[in-house]
Amino acid sequence: MASSLVAALFLAAGVSAANNCSIETFQAFFDANGTNAHVVYARHFAENSTFVNPNVTSVVIPTQLPATCAVQVNATTDADTHFSFGVFLPDDWNDRFFHAAQEGEDIDWVDMAVGLRYGFATVATDTGHTGSDMVGTWWENPESINDWAWRANHLTSVLGKFIVEKFYNQKPKYSYFAGCSTGGRQAMKETQAFPGDYDGVIAACPAYWTTHQQLFNLKQTLFQAPEGSAHTIPTEMFEVISEEATRQCDPQDGLVDNIISDPLGCDFDYTPLLCTTSKNSSCLTGSQLETLHKIYSDWVETNQTFVYAHALYGSEAMWDESGLYGNGSETNIATQLWYPEHILGLTNFTADELDYSLVEYADKTNPGNSNANDYDLAEFYRNGGKLIQYHGHSDAIVPPGIGLWYREHLAAALAPQGIDIDDFYRFFLIPGMEHCGSTPSNMNASWYIAGPTQASSLSSSLYSVPGYHDAKHDVLLALVDWVENGVAPQYIIGSNFNSTVDFTVNTIDKQRPICAYPKQARYTGSGDINAAANFECRSLY
Repeated sequence: MASSLVAALFLAAGVSAANNCSIETFQAFFDANGTNAHVVYARHFAENSTFVNPNVTSVVIPTQLPATCAVQVNATTDADTHFSFGVFLPDDWNDRFFHAAQEGEDIDWVDMAVGLRYGFATVATDTGHTGSDMVGTWWENPESINDWAWRANHLTSVLGKFIVEKFYNQKPKYSYFAGCSTGGRQAMKETQAFPGDYDGVIAACPAYWTTHQQLFNLKQTLFQAPEGSAHTIPTEMFEVISEEATRQCDPQDGLVDNIISDPLGCDFDYTPLLCTTSKNSSCLTGSQLETLHKIYSDWVETNQTFVYAHALYGSEAMWDESGLYGNGSETNIATQLWYPEHILGLTNFTADELDYSLVEYADKTNPGNSNANDYDLAEFYRNGGKLIQYHGHSDAIVPPGIGLWYREHLAAALAPQGIDIDDFYRFFLIPGMEHCGSTPSNMNASWYIAGPTQASSLSSSLYSVPGYHDAKHDVLLALVDWVENGVAPQYIIGSNFNSTVDFTVNTIDKQRPICAYPKQARYTGSGDINAAANFECRSLY
């Protein structure tokens, strides 16, 4: 049974959504307001319907919808660029507004539907283009880069709330935004550039420092290049490296369970991986060991200038899977050239030209003002905003060290203003979680907290945590509880499913608290290690 918090979310809207759900209804709203927007789709769906929209190209279509009105709008900006956004308006509305970030391609209808199942009126935008950020020609217009970077999200917030107010004849009482990866960057950008747009924001694994993030991902592919070199680590060695990292780093948290809970605190000895006269297979040569050192080390330039954080022990399962470390292939390298070639406009750029001067150029130009590394969130704080940020320890794409960098610089920016970041900000490091979700098979960690893209990555109809619809297990409900009731989350209990098909309470086989940094979950010394009750949050110092 849902908790009182969830039950409170489901309040009748008092309108007949089915009768008012038409293109004419919504177009009249815009026309009366003088808004340059064209409604291209509106349809009411009965409860348990599968979403159908001829304009949708996404591969994941939401199913088992609550009764709702679905709308799609094409809007024109003051810069004469265009973007589309979608809206779900539930028959039973909970008076709240939810924005699902664009996660790299098209309108994110499936994650909009996740928010819809809580009772939110939800929106999402394609940020001005269809398909992946990395393909197409959308970036040829510099103003379209602004749409991608910030403008489409902000205008979707404005126009989406306008639709909600007109449709229900009242403004949303609270507004929330959530996204992961590039969506996490969008989430952080909202807190910085438009601090009044949202009351609560979740920034998961945010690739917020665009000018550094994208060039770091390119640099990652070059560690192993050229393919087949003496220093190239064979991909079959990644599992061996992972096993050694687990052997050394797992016990350091006081519990041997195949989960590295404190990779940042692991004292790792590389020498057991070295080839010797008596060990010439499943090992690394001296030059390959140097490559491994690069992978496990921050990107630092002259005079100890920090550029980006490194992948951690326990992230090895992602190295080949992500294509970032792989085998140094030209294909992997070419994939990461999209940012310098298209966004920075260096059409003849080649990978061997990557050096710190390119980072400096990217920082200077910052196309679209896409960086979300403004650490002064004083206005967001004074507006009563709450921000939850989290990263997975096993994320090789956006390593968690960059999240710590943000936290430290946020604190440094706000302390002189008398603001304690704990009053409005929480940072969580999730042991064993990869990029946005999932966990290496050898760890089988409790990674699921119903964060952005997590439910939709498992099922087209899942939301929240089966059997645990409460603020202790669900990060979105934890944010709602903090914003609306003043209850700051000290931990969120992560879950792990033992099934890839039936995501129900019966398939949750492991749970563990994920503590707000700087605390970590530690085993109490007795009881089932798969039960959250047998762990407690302890300070690292």
